[in-house]
Amino acid sequence: MAANVGAAQGSATGSERTGRAGQAGDEGGAGGGTSVPVEAVTPLIRGIAVLRRLTEADGVSSLSGLERSTGLARSTVDRITATLARRGYVRLDGRDAVLAPRLMELGNAYLAALRLPRLLDAHADALADELDESVSLAVGDQDGIRFIHQATRRRAMSLSFRIGDLLPAERTAPGPLFATEWGEREWVRWRERRAADPEDRGFPAVPARSRPIGTETDSERRNASGATHADRSPTPDDGPSSTTTDDGRGAPTDDGRVAPTDDGRIVPRGADRHPGPAPGRTPSPETGPLPTLGDDFERRTAEAREDGWALDDQLIEPGLVALAMPVREAGRIACVVSVVSHTSRHTAADLRDTLLPRLRAAVAAMERELSEASPAAPAAAPVPSGLAVWTGASKQELGREFVESLARGLTVITAFGEGRSELTLTEVAQATGLARATARRALITLEHLGYVTAHARVFRLTPRVLGLGFPPLSRTSLAEIAAPHLTGLSERLRESVSLAVLTGDEIQYTARITTSRILSVHITVGTRLPAYATSLGRVMLADLPDPPLSGLRPLTPRTITDPDRLKAVLDRARDEGYALVDEELEEGLRSIAVPVRERGGRVVAAVNVAMHSSRRTSAQCVDEVLPELLATAGSVEADLRVAGRFRRVPSA
Repeated sequence: MAANVGAAQGSATGSERTGRAGQAGDEGGAGGGTSVPVEAVTPLIRGIAVLRRLTEADGVSSLSGLERSTGLARSTVDRITATLARRGYVRLDGRDAVLAPRLMELGNAYLAALRLPRLLDAHADALADELDESVSLAVGDQDGIRFIHQATRRRAMSLSFRIGDLLPAERTAPGPLFATEWGEREWVRWRERRAADPEDRGFPAVPARSRPIGTETDSERRNASGATHADRSPTPDDGPSSTTTDDGRGAPTDDGRVAPTDDGRIVPRGADRHPGPAPGRTPSPETGPLPTLGDDFERRTAEAREDGWALDDQLIEPGLVALAMPVREAGRIACVVSVVSHTSRHTAADLRDTLLPRLRAAVAAMERELSEASPAAPAAAPVPSGLAVWTGASKQELGREFVESLARGLTVITAFGEGRSELTLTEVAQATGLARATARRALITLEHLGYVTAHARVFRLTPRVLGLGFPPLSRTSLAEIAAPHLTGLSERLRESVSLAVLTGDEIQYTARITTSRILSVHITVGTRLPAYATSLGRVMLADLPDPPLSGLRPLTPRTITDPDRLKAVLDRARDEGYALVDEELEEGLRSIAVPVRERGGRVVAAVNVAMHSSRRTSAQCVDEVLPELLATAGSVEADLRVAGRFRRVPSA
């Protein structure tokens, strides 16, 4: 068995963070630079490299771009993407490969096994509502932190971090808290990574750390916040200030941080405070190198250990501030909750002084939730996935283009879940239907790459699994999920296809695919129409316990306006699973619609096909269009179930 790669919350490899130029065949192990085990599955290593590059490219890349970024031969890229497409993990759109929602089942397996999202997400959402600020949950990932939940406030300037994003620990509020539990091994790894990646280029979610501490000017801070920052440099008009000593060196401010010196530097508490070169200037031999973001991480960790909380005062980006506290289970940090704001709303010190009591209360509630939650009962062994049958059919269809060992290896990740956070080799083989030898080689490969850990013959997933497509896909809307399915339906039927949601007593179109006919239905995304007179509206109204049936007015001579009659039509739509509207919205327009349901069975949208009444009769719509429409809605629902398991999927 390959060497153990460390604790479950220590998984990001050196190659992930410094290997922008790393070739697919040169993937380092979790220790960074470990040799590839003899029994590792090379196609699985290459397939994961392709998924990582697609993730870094925000979910879409040309096939030639993947060839360049992975160093793989074009024929190998073609075979890998064909296999991933067959699996439903990517979609091939012309010369591009696009990540598909079903890929999120890999990250879902980790989140389900972790259990924290299920137990704590509601607490984080409630805290965000109470404070009207963004709230995040994060877990440690070796010398980084990875988000497992985001409750983001929608503003003109809002947080762009996503579930699965990896950040360097030293530039975050959660990082010092996780580092309080590090040993010498972890600190050595952190220093090595800092030396190997001085710009943080291995963390695509954050800006490079090329600007030294203090290079952001005070005018920039004021412009970003709308007010003078508490630790700004004094101006000539200020006169003498308590934040500057007689010799021009910065003095401590009320919040324990240090104000800039006269030359603009921010000097960390406890650091050498002798003046150095001004920001942007070349350091001299006398002054040494300028301090950069994260250089004070060890001091911040010591303070976090003493205080029990930590601040991020614009370490990631100017204007962004955060306050974090650990959530403990059995004495260890299970995750860290952060409240994130902007300097236009709070300074870091104000965030601490104003929100820390409420954050403490929320953390206490979360810890009670964890302590009172029943241990996850071991889940019954899942029915084998039918992988053998599927791979056989795939090989028959794709021939040499299908990479069977890649498909098998990724299936191993999905064997984990709630009640299955720790699995033996035998249990993995049983859950997937793979031979023990095949499952063993896949686990060796995944352990080498840092996606599983092994201890006492038991395997666990690591947070790094979230790096396989989850960040870009975690922001996918229902309209984006539905779009490729609507396109396929429109091409098969050569008719216009739409997706809409219910807003009050109206429908609003959120996605639409039109045909290039001389006579076609022209409706744009965002258009609103009365729900009672449309097929889309009727299947959604039918799901409501008390649908609005008043104020009905005729739009054509055939529009149903009698409430009792319309109620009967809605009851029929609910029973039959579709609604057909014939020239009630507009003369000559016929449409048929079916509902789209989320995981819990609630109708959240509807899909319809609209056409001129001369092209198909009502009976033909039911016989020819309805089966295709139901299949399309089923495909959208399948993707929605995966995408919405641990997040709210916006409609548009």
